[in-house]
Amino acid sequence: MEAPRQATQLACLALGLIFLHSTADAQSAAQVDARSPAACAVPVPRDDGWSVASPARLGIDQQRLCALMEHVNTATNENVHAVIVARHGLLVFEHYAAGPDERWGTPVGRVEFGPDVKHDVRSVTKIVTSLLVGIAIDRGLIRGVDEPVFGFFPEYADLRTPEKERIRLRHLLTMSSGLAWDEAAPYIDSATGAPNPANSVTSMESARDRYRYVLEQPVVAPPGQTYNYSGGATELLAAVLRKTTGQSLDAFARAALFEPLGITDIEWGGYPNGEPAASFGLRLRPRDIAKLGQLLLARGVWQGRQIVSASWLDESTSPHIKGQPPFLYGYQWWLGRSSIEGREVRWIAGFGYGGQRLTVVPALDLVVVVTAGLYQNPLFRVVPGRILNQHVLPAVGPQPQ
Repeated sequence: MEAPRQATQLACLALGLIFLHSTADAQSAAQVDARSPAACAVPVPRDDGWSVASPARLGIDQQRLCALMEHVNTATNENVHAVIVARHGLLVFEHYAAGPDERWGTPVGRVEFGPDVKHDVRSVTKIVTSLLVGIAIDRGLIRGVDEPVFGFFPEYADLRTPEKERIRLRHLLTMSSGLAWDEAAPYIDSATGAPNPANSVTSMESARDRYRYVLEQPVVAPPGQTYNYSGGATELLAAVLRKTTGQSLDAFARAALFEPLGITDIEWGGYPNGEPAASFGLRLRPRDIAKLGQLLLARGVWQGRQIVSASWLDESTSPHIKGQPPFLYGYQWWLGRSSIEGREVRWIAGFGYGGQRLTVVPALDLVVVVTAGLYQNPLFRVVPGRILNQHVLPAVGPQPQ
């Protein structure tokens, strides 16, 4: 368990304490005096598949990470709940805090977060759906991303038009189907406190048939031409997976992805009929979120097992379309860049409402997870980026180790 917050704060602030340089292995690192600055940056070994190491062992500035921990503890307006850092396949930083949270949009009050506490990942769920599409293609259950979408939905033949016949799976993956969709409107109507019907996601959720609702939207741009953020596109991908695998989305995910990764503590919420929400419904432990990033770095391999093909990961994390500025977009992955001491580094990420973020920096062999409770708070757009750019990347430095 992490050290009590008061003791940890004193450890990072007390100038008189002796700084312990730990270069021992993961087990020895975890035994460092809990009051030392070294300990504030070292995760505790757990039986979950992760090995741990001290930051110093991997050339990371521990003092900067201790400063990050102190920042999380004191910047309560940012309501950050967890920060996880992994490098070279080893966990090197793990910190949790307490704060108000929500569970699928329902406030649950103040929560004391820790390694065994799950968190909403919101739209980071979309990258799981993307991984599952890749696995289904790897297994020959789906022929490829150029399959026509309406070929999977014969029950909606009445909605077919020449324009809609051009929509392919790749257009759902890149959110460029050309179907009308608006998620820019607030999810909640501030005047009534109820779901806002002007938002396409809330309208989809209340529709009798979600998939018909998405497919019946008018075509407003040629497929593949214009990016338009759409949870509806992700839900259609989930329907395709259900039809081609013969399993519910969560059942297929458990067997094909989560169990091979050693992820066993999962909640996947969704719709009244019991179907999981492919675009926002997952709740995972932060250490398990980090495994998704490590899978990307390791070319689809976890503990010697190939879970998803490297070719799919290459394709899905390549830039396919201009997303919301300044980002490019792959297959449900965001692609961006940061600067460390004048050197540009590129990263791949999953973004989730409320401040949830999984960031992978291939050039630095680095995974960073942030969870937060910034729902209905514009800070959710900037806080995870600040943690990455002002704390983690400077601690790692500009050169690959």
